[in-house]
Amino acid sequence: MTTSAVEASNVQRAAGLRRFKPYPAYKDSGVEWLGEIPAGWEVKRLKFVAPARMGKLDKKPDDAVYVGLEHVESWTGRLLLDSQPESVDSVVAAFRAGDVLFGKLRPYLAKTARPDFDGVCTSEILPLRPSIDSYRSYVMYGLLNAPYIRWLNSLTNGTKMPRVSPEQVGSSFLTVPPEPDQRAIAAFLDRATARIDGLVAKKERLIELLQEKRTALITRAVTKGLDPNVPMKDSGVEWLGEIPAGWEVKHLRWAIMFQRGHDLPTDEREDGQIPVVTSSGISSTHSRAVAKAPGIVTGRYGTIGHFHLITQDYWPLNTTLYSIDLRGNDPRFLRHMLEHLSPLFLLNAVKSAVPGVDRNDIHPTATAVPPFPEQLRIADFLDARNAEIASLVAKVREAIERLKELRTALISAAVTGKIDVREEVTI
Repeated sequence: MTTSAVEASNVQRAAGLRRFKPYPAYKDSGVEWLGEIPAGWEVKRLKFVAPARMGKLDKKPDDAVYVGLEHVESWTGRLLLDSQPESVDSVVAAFRAGDVLFGKLRPYLAKTARPDFDGVCTSEILPLRPSIDSYRSYVMYGLLNAPYIRWLNSLTNGTKMPRVSPEQVGSSFLTVPPEPDQRAIAAFLDRATARIDGLVAKKERLIELLQEKRTALITRAVTKGLDPNVPMKDSGVEWLGEIPAGWEVKHLRWAIMFQRGHDLPTDEREDGQIPVVTSSGISSTHSRAVAKAPGIVTGRYGTIGHFHLITQDYWPLNTTLYSIDLRGNDPRFLRHMLEHLSPLFLLNAVKSAVPGVDRNDIHPTATAVPPFPEQLRIADFLDARNAEIASLVAKVREAIERLKELRTALISAAVTGKIDVREEVTI
């Protein structure tokens, strides 16, 4: 068995492509990272397959569609053009319908697309015009080939903003099958990737539904309790409605008291085991604590509306609000209650020109507080249900990652000739 046949077999096993057969014969491509290719294929430098358009404009024409890197989805070839900037203050490149766009900044993101309209793009995108014997959809998929992206990324210059030059892109190698085969491969990949993308979309929607279910469970439990038959009373608060008869309505400050976090410059931090907590959670450690556990930390700036239960003494940074008095309440219940109030924190964060949460704005908020034994039951219930939902979400996300890996592997296998898909489509 040839090296390429072995590679083809490995690809099929790894990516679940067992039903596809390899090409009848292979030859050495002459390119180390590419290996062997089908005997009837060629390898050409990209500048001979799809030369770059090098023209630039000083500014974006008023009526031109603009494509920035943010408008190109990584690894999929999809354009996301729902939002357009009011103005673009930098030099832009012009492209035409039928071109292929390739992002040369951070090439590991694999941002490439095939617009069906004329427009302009950021100068960090290179417009390529496929030659008369090159099928543009095949060229796009060739640029989404994972080994190609890895090789091109190895050529980048710069650390914070790694990019490749137009010359490096133009000198890179692309596999070039006969033009009818290019069309067959592109048609197959259009159909196969659309099917995979549809499955991904369904699973992403399932995650949304699970998260909505989690939110509904929390809202119900922290405002109505767990017993649907318990006597209810009017809370006196319009948005709370009725609450269980044995619960109290309190201002948030009487359920949990918050205080602003404390400065701790990076160069003043010392080795230790004390968690340093930011608005997004534990970020590092220090030798000394300024807050006692258990505590609840949320973002004052930065990540807002998320609540972190800290179970050992800690140092909350100045971008946070942290609890200084739990008022005798169960910290787990309080965290769930605060998650229910998350929209309030987000609303207060945007009340002024400088986004941020002020404890004096949230402390007067009315909230329902059950007796301590019921807090424990609610916390136990929500902890268990949230763990179940989190487990389901994790499994769905794993399935999504496997589908995305299959998508990438399928493209790479098809455009390098490791699998023969010509019989899969009718051109």
